[in-house]
Amino acid sequence: MKKVFLSFFGFALLCRVSVYAQKIKEDTSHNANPFTLYEPIKIDPDTGQDVNPRRLRLDEINLVSSYYWQHGDHSAITGGIGTEKVTDVSNGLDIKLFWIGDNGNKNTLSLGLGFDHHSSASSAFVTTTGLGKQGGTRLYPSFDWTAENNKTGNTFGIGVYYSGEYNYKSLGADVHFSKKTADKNGEFSFKAQAYLDHVTLIYPSEFIPAITPVSTGTTYITTASGNLVLSNGGSISKPSLPTKPRDTYSASFGYSQIVNSRLQVMFLADLVAQNGYLSLPFHRVYFSNGKDTIEKLPSSRFKIPIGFRANYFLGDNIILRSYYRYYADNWGTRANTANLEVVYKVTPFFSVSPFYRYYTQSAARYFSPYEGHSASDEFYTSNYEYAKFNSQFFGVGFRIAPPKGVLGWQNLHELEIRYGHYAQNTNLVSNVVSLSLGFK
Repeated sequence: MKKVFLSFFGFALLCRVSVYAQKIKEDTSHNANPFTLYEPIKIDPDTGQDVNPRRLRLDEINLVSSYYWQHGDHSAITGGIGTEKVTDVSNGLDIKLFWIGDNGNKNTLSLGLGFDHHSSASSAFVTTTGLGKQGGTRLYPSFDWTAENNKTGNTFGIGVYYSGEYNYKSLGADVHFSKKTADKNGEFSFKAQAYLDHVTLIYPSEFIPAITPVSTGTTYITTASGNLVLSNGGSISKPSLPTKPRDTYSASFGYSQIVNSRLQVMFLADLVAQNGYLSLPFHRVYFSNGKDTIEKLPSSRFKIPIGFRANYFLGDNIILRSYYRYYADNWGTRANTANLEVVYKVTPFFSVSPFYRYYTQSAARYFSPYEGHSASDEFYTSNYEYAKFNSQFFGVGFRIAPPKGVLGWQNLHELEIRYGHYAQNTNLVSNVVSLSLGFK
């Protein structure tokens, strides 16, 4: 049976924070500067204002854990054929802190930490023996600071991100702001992002010089994972593998509008430019003559997604959330996405949210299936991410947010469980189940 994996460390941390938050309600005035972030706001009975608004406070903690599994038969590692079996356990922790500045503006710090562990059956075939590394972990911390103007509601902020795993490193940053209209029913938002990535050049084993004789008579054998093995049974060393850069720059624009008490809409547009090494070195391509090579794609790509959201309150118990996006890039791909989620409030504190998403795309001009490319092609890939396909994603979410806390635990103000099933007409099928906990 598939299970949701909840990080023991993350859950323990939340328990300690909550327990300590309850204890600080006791009189601690006799202690010398007791340290805590989670202190209840003290209100001056005469003015009705916070007596210490500039103190750094804990706003909320969110923990999301998920389990994902998939299977298919078009692995890019083996040239567009072979197993695509993947499992992934993901845990994310987000902590929000805030304080009020001297100018009365609210400042929010968001500290995030994510940890994934995945296994991929096809990764074993980076080596022709099928004994390559199948598992990997990814760590991705993040930091964001946002200031909100107390009078206008306008915001400005910056963020930084990092993501690292054994074959890919990414460093990102952004600047973002939003501006409300005079009546505060509309809001314009903008975000500029940059990601500076490095792809580790792990090639299929047949494209690595297998044997290099040296003057001493000892033979060095280089494996697909980058290990050097002495043929005489000596020690094993692991030199650093070369990398190539991949840079991504994006500008995101949004405008939201409250049309009336029931309808809210939002328009979205992005401009995305990529340059550098956009292939993956362990993806094989088989030509029509039966010979294989390494995936080769252009060194630049430009993307334009345009989207529209609409939320409609249908009575007191039903919310309709719709979304549409059109996508185009200069590699020839065109795509359409349509999504609908219906939120039904069974009670004021319990809701059920079934959802459905349909997606279709055309193939990139550089894609061909197994043995479909000619050796004379300038660029080539058999990665089905660039193929023509359509897909469906549907599932349901359950959310509870009782006023006295989940299961009577007042600090646990929200719990949500979601399940989704994904099916692509290329025989790729996946499932994901997630658990989200919100603490205040």
